[in-house]
Amino acid sequence: MEEYFLVLDCGATSLRSIAISPQGEILAASSLPNQPRPQDERSEWLVWDIEEIWQKICENTRRVVNGFPGKVLGVAVTTFGADGAPVTKDGHLTYPVISWQCSRTVPWVEKIASLMKPREIFRLTGYQIIPFNTLLKILWLRENAPSALDQAYSFMMLPGILNFRLTGEMSVDYTSLSTGMMLDISRRCLAEELLSLAGISTRFFPRFVEAGEVIGTVSKRASQETGIPEGVPVVSAGHDTQFAIVGSMAGEGEVILSSGTWEIAALRIPYYRDSEIAFRTGMLVELDAEKGLWNPQMLMIAGGVVEWVRRNFFAEAKDQKDIYDLMVEQAQHVSPGAQGIFVVPAFMPSGPTRPYGTKGTILGLSLTTSRAQVFRATLEGLSFQLKQAILALQEAFHFEPRGVRVVGGGAKNKLWNQIRADVTGLPVVTTSCEEATVLGAALFTMVGVGYARSLDEAKKNIRIKTHLWEPSLNREKYQLLFEQYEKLPRLLQDHYCQ
Repeated sequence: MEEYFLVLDCGATSLRSIAISPQGEILAASSLPNQPRPQDERSEWLVWDIEEIWQKICENTRRVVNGFPGKVLGVAVTTFGADGAPVTKDGHLTYPVISWQCSRTVPWVEKIASLMKPREIFRLTGYQIIPFNTLLKILWLRENAPSALDQAYSFMMLPGILNFRLTGEMSVDYTSLSTGMMLDISRRCLAEELLSLAGISTRFFPRFVEAGEVIGTVSKRASQETGIPEGVPVVSAGHDTQFAIVGSMAGEGEVILSSGTWEIAALRIPYYRDSEIAFRTGMLVELDAEKGLWNPQMLMIAGGVVEWVRRNFFAEAKDQKDIYDLMVEQAQHVSPGAQGIFVVPAFMPSGPTRPYGTKGTILGLSLTTSRAQVFRATLEGLSFQLKQAILALQEAFHFEPRGVRVVGGGAKNKLWNQIRADVTGLPVVTTSCEEATVLGAALFTMVGVGYARSLDEAKKNIRIKTHLWEPSLNREKYQLLFEQYEKLPRLLQDHYCQ
């Protein structure tokens, strides 16, 4: 009977249960769609339906466990960050889980800045003030639904809520909490001065767990609902980004690029350093899944722009399964620089264009411009954005990059990977493992259940292949184009302010 680990991956667009072997091979998987729903009283308010999420997780898990004849050694839950809810002692929510996509907390961006200087908040928590911050949701609840906090026994982040369904044990993991703007990032403890703004204390949070720590075991009820045998250890994972960083299998000196709808360019460093450059350029700093490491990072729009180009310039081929292959094939025949077309990605809450607040822009269009030029320019603009992020990370944290390790959907685009290498001047590496988050969670589960004595030992069992893109002769041309690109956000800002 084959042994495997079970990772329950709760994403913003899909819920997945995945069986993964100790060697990192995906053995079985089941997926169902996920999305936030409007809250009853106001349609523009978005929440997560935990009952629906749990039922879909159970359905996925039953399919995997019942359909694959193996032994489950351990279970881990990984989710998106920033979202959680107040709960009673028996785990019932006193208010729905407010989605990170909800706009209700936008006014609190300015409100909290009037209570504590943004620079001080960043020094303390490593976080910029962004509407989806967990603390802003708690402040919103204190102002608009105080009984939800007063009646609650504790506050759990989404992984904790789902782990409670599995084990009956309350917990909060460090990786999820570090996305909430509530953690003293250097001391790895709750920031009391920020919690006091919402009238809550550190006692409002349950037991803290490290990645790889056993939270409990699958209960009889959870076993009946999910099909997982009763008594299987449930190991702490948490925020998907940090586990993708570990699952990238990046080596020392590599920048990890998690490329999806958004791109996150991150480092793994053994220290936290407050930095004016990091604050000014819109960086975030989160705790790495591995204790003793930190993840400075840039959050940037990426795949969302590629999808916009597909939708608006390649619409007639929207039903073709190989539409992205067609886009890449056409763009490969366009020379570097896209014949004068520049694409400047849209302003995001964090990222290198943050100081300018520029909008997404296409420059250089003419009546002869082709869609292939626009797509090529898009990949180039996103790669220029990446280079800016790497330079900022390098300056802020005295980090000398030796390469870029790309994971996620954006790693599949071969043309984009070559452009990334040419623009950054760094070798770009991708791996045969397309499930970096799942692999990262599984690695910690191996350690938690005693299958491996350490994370390094668990990694030695993993069998993955890598592909390397070295900078080509186009590197010098892209350096000149990058110098032009860097001037554009300021020029655009001056234009919009006229």
